[in-house]
Amino acid sequence: MNEFVRDKLTEWGLQVWIEKFEDEGVDEESFYNLEDQEIAELIPKVGPRTKFKKRLKLLKVHKEQNTANPDTADASAQVIPSTSRTSNEGKRRSDLQGESNQQQPPTKKQRPGSYSEEIILADVKEIMGRVLKTIPRKENNLNDFLRRKIHDLETDKREVVGVFGNTGAGKSYLINAIIGLKNFLPSGGISACTSVLIKVEANMQNSKYEAIVEFITKEEWRDELWFSKNFSLENGEDDTEYKDIVEKLSALYGEDWKEKSPDDLMDGKYFKKIPEFLQSNEELRKKIFTADEAEKLFKSLIRYTRTNTDDPEDEGTRTWYWPLVKCVTIKVPDADLLKHVTLVDLPGNGDTNKSRDNMWKTIIGSCSTIWIVTDINRAGSAKEAWEILKDACSYMGNGGQCNEIHFICTKSDGHSDAKDTSAAGIRDFILKRNQQAKAKVKQEFNQLKEVKKHVSEKSFKVFTVSSVEFLNHKYLNQEETEIPKLQEFLQELNDCHKETLNYVSGAHGILSLIQGASRGGGAEKKKSVCTILETKMKDELQKVRNQMVETYEDFKRCLNEGVEKSEHSCETVLESVINPRRPGGGFHKTLKYLVEHNGIYKAEKNRATRKPKNLNMKLSSYLTESIDEKFKETFPNEVNCGPFNGKINSFSLGTKRMKMKPEYEDVKLQLEFLNAEEDKMKKKLIKVIRERKKRIYSSLMTTVEESMQKCYDDAKVIRGANSLINMRETMRKHVHDSKHNMFKNAKKVMLDQLRDLMNDILKDLKVTMQESIDLSLKTDGDSIPDFTVELGKVKNHYEELKGSAEEDQ
Repeated sequence: MNEFVRDKLTEWGLQVWIEKFEDEGVDEESFYNLEDQEIAELIPKVGPRTKFKKRLKLLKVHKEQNTANPDTADASAQVIPSTSRTSNEGKRRSDLQGESNQQQPPTKKQRPGSYSEEIILADVKEIMGRVLKTIPRKENNLNDFLRRKIHDLETDKREVVGVFGNTGAGKSYLINAIIGLKNFLPSGGISACTSVLIKVEANMQNSKYEAIVEFITKEEWRDELWFSKNFSLENGEDDTEYKDIVEKLSALYGEDWKEKSPDDLMDGKYFKKIPEFLQSNEELRKKIFTADEAEKLFKSLIRYTRTNTDDPEDEGTRTWYWPLVKCVTIKVPDADLLKHVTLVDLPGNGDTNKSRDNMWKTIIGSCSTIWIVTDINRAGSAKEAWEILKDACSYMGNGGQCNEIHFICTKSDGHSDAKDTSAAGIRDFILKRNQQAKAKVKQEFNQLKEVKKHVSEKSFKVFTVSSVEFLNHKYLNQEETEIPKLQEFLQELNDCHKETLNYVSGAHGILSLIQGASRGGGAEKKKSVCTILETKMKDELQKVRNQMVETYEDFKRCLNEGVEKSEHSCETVLESVINPRRPGGGFHKTLKYLVEHNGIYKAEKNRATRKPKNLNMKLSSYLTESIDEKFKETFPNEVNCGPFNGKINSFSLGTKRMKMKPEYEDVKLQLEFLNAEEDKMKKKLIKVIRERKKRIYSSLMTTVEESMQKCYDDAKVIRGANSLINMRETMRKHVHDSKHNMFKNAKKVMLDQLRDLMNDILKDLKVTMQESIDLSLKTDGDSIPDFTVELGKVKNHYEELKGSAEEDQ
């Protein structure tokens, strides 16, 4: 039998199938060319077959890289981590680029080693899977600990990029150009409905285009129907909200809604083609579409994302389901730049539907980057773009995890005003105008003082892009279109080097512990090291605790000032909302809308752009403003900064230095594990802090909203003559009577949550590291098999990855 085939099957833990491969005469050449049906015949069992197919795919990637880059063939050469495309994507990219010799999206930075990182990760995961199965099942603290640590190694990176931009801004062309698929998103986008969120990510399972439509609950829709029907009865046809309601109900029900009650409109006959909507289980409340081509998929999605009045097939008989849709996730095959990145096409503001509004806030809060897309001709004066930034900055900054905002000016190839119409003259005109646009945008940003409390100037970047020139390069080269810069940015987000290194480092630590524990002996040295580490841990915990005490006192001082300002100004703030100087006609409709939606309203001056405002946010604004600077300092979103003035990052037991000293040679493997465990613990805590800090920040507004709920409930039921006056008086009385408790309570809730987070961090640090010390230095593992070979393999991978990480710094 071919030695190559035998070695690969042995390396992959599939020795049992060697004989079958030998019988079928599989050599190295045929090994690489095996089809799915042939693999199924060679390996009938699903589990081993799946493993084989995954490893074979990665092996082919590695071979292609070495073929394309001969210099990477030997073990000492550099290998580019896998960014290969399948033949299908090659065809798509060929279609995109035509006959031109265009560059591909940037590949990842080359890293040293004989394997791509995907192969390294797969190899180490397979090793740890075998180790997990081999650890004895008998009751034993060390065995249980090891199994838990191996399970904890699993990690999945997913970065979210939120994309804002009005219809016509060029979002679709931009996304198509960036991911390298010409006709992926249709022009004008797939959503003309501002309430539907669209996610775009890679399909990692198969080569199909796939869409998952997620519906709101039937209870939420019933509530919307009740409000819509009551509102339409009380207001005239010239009202903007009335027109919104008519559009929404007519899309789903045609003319039926006008003569029927909300209960009648919940009849199952209206949802026969979307039975998923009626499901109570969230996972079942999803509709899935698949297609071989993007165009076919989007044709199926139209009725779930907008009303297509231009459709010649629509004669008023079709039903449009977008009013019931919360989110659509589109999965794209062969989209390497989206393997670990999700692009989200976001509405410019929240939604009056609570479910969609919560999702909007959650997604913005989870974005590591925000793209604001606007036409270059309106870049500096684009009010909508700046309004988006002002309205959402608290959700993406202190209330989120955004560390970069990209202001993207599209259609930068325009040159109708160029005096010199030669190719060189037009190029110079475009580049000069683009630099002027960048300067103007940055000047506008620097005037947004409230935004800069959440987003630093260093985190704000401006791009002037041209999708047309990127594809045709008539006047500009590709670099000048700045599309490659955005591709490179996505590639860096997509780079899982850190996650791979973290996994391999953790695996190396666990195998070091196993080998160290199985050796036994050295009791006195272990006891001495335990004492040193426990003393060091107390000192390090005290440093973290001291910083936390200081932070708590700073927050308390800031919030005291915020409470004082809030109590003094809250009635004025309320008055500006419920009794504005120029309320316009029919203001009672706005106020009715506000109380029906628990503080969310659409101000008269913003009717054209339909931006919801939030009374609860306005009432809590002095509280949030009082802690914004301190909050940003304590919980920075910047990648290179750490929470609590970097004290979590600097926490260390000193094991890295100790393991290098000859006197600790007998416990070097245990120290190796403790060093890896310490790093993993800090990374885990930083992720926990990142999520908890979002809830802490939002607690101020949430508590105020809860305090105002009775006020809204009382005002909702007011009817008849003088209803506007009575609603106003109800709200004034509530705020006046509760202001001394409402803001103090909000302060208390935030400080309680902050204190709970601090206590949990200190507890997790102490308990986790103490358990690791006890089980690595006070327990022997004489019942555990020998894993010397596995440790050697993982150590080699770890050293390789660690070396490349140090070179990148």
